[in-house]
Amino acid sequence: MLRVVFAAIFGTTGFLLGREAYDRAISIHVASQLWQFVAVVVTPVIGAVLGVLAVPTAQRVFERELVAVERAVDRMAPGELVGGAIGLTSGLVIAFLAKSVLFEFITFAGRAGGYIAIVIYIVVSLFAAYLGARVGAKQRVGAGRIASVAPATGGTPKLLDTSVIIDGRILDIVRSGFLDGPLLLPRFVLRELQNIADSSDAMRRTRGRRGLDVLTKLQVLSPLEIIERDFDTTGEVDAKLVLLARERGAKLVTNDFNLNRVASVEGVAVLNINELANAVKPVLLPGEELRVALIKEGKEPHQGVGYLDDGTMIVVENARRQVGETVDVAVTSALQTAAGRMIFARLKR
Repeated sequence: MLRVVFAAIFGTTGFLLGREAYDRAISIHVASQLWQFVAVVVTPVIGAVLGVLAVPTAQRVFERELVAVERAVDRMAPGELVGGAIGLTSGLVIAFLAKSVLFEFITFAGRAGGYIAIVIYIVVSLFAAYLGARVGAKQRVGAGRIASVAPATGGTPKLLDTSVIIDGRILDIVRSGFLDGPLLLPRFVLRELQNIADSSDAMRRTRGRRGLDVLTKLQVLSPLEIIERDFDTTGEVDAKLVLLARERGAKLVTNDFNLNRVASVEGVAVLNINELANAVKPVLLPGEELRVALIKEGKEPHQGVGYLDDGTMIVVENARRQVGETVDVAVTSALQTAAGRMIFARLKR
């Protein structure tokens, strides 16, 4: 269909140009009426044929530029599109209002002044339209909030990080119903997962495939929206996540400590899975009794070390000889560290 439209446009244009060429150049040099008749028929036909022959080249250029523009638009947020359209319209309106002033000051010079006024008007219109579109697109946050529609599922959107997908605990959290609102998965995060899954390193490949399996199960539990938005930045995926979360007004779900810090500095709300895990661990007070399996020796020669079901380390004093056994202990104290919580206990007498 595109080729037919192009053929009609270029063929008609070539036909008209051929007839114009005959009227202005050929007819005055041909005296014979027979040759004039031949020329008046052949010249427009030649022009139409040349126009049709130019269609494939014009179509390739058109489609290439169309794909480039389409990709650029896909990388833009709805707010940027709305802001750019408003700015473009405003620039054209300003240029139209300035047209009467330009013509009033220039057309007094006659036809030459009119030509100059037309050229200046075109230049001013292009400048105002381009400037308006650029300035409007930069107002993407405000325009995005005006143009955005509240998600049908309600709640604040949650933007998933690569690390939290590979971790896998997001499945249990979603299954329990503690995450409300739609889940957002950027296309660049999905590409990173695919690259990890295709890695030559066996450990990275296993982690990547586990992340893809988590996404498959997550789609069954909750609506998962793929975000095509991307950013022309030289930064890593973390920088793009922060920009996207701030743009969409979403909360960033992650267990990456550095990303957590950067997002906090940028004013983006973060839901850290590790912080959630530490927050829901049971509080053990001194004197409480537990039954724990000791699996190794501690740093001190007399200590034995075991773990609770949630991964909390328990260091038992004077329990070196009981390593490999399950014993009853009494909690003496607890210590909160950057790596998590550590419980100190003694053997129950």
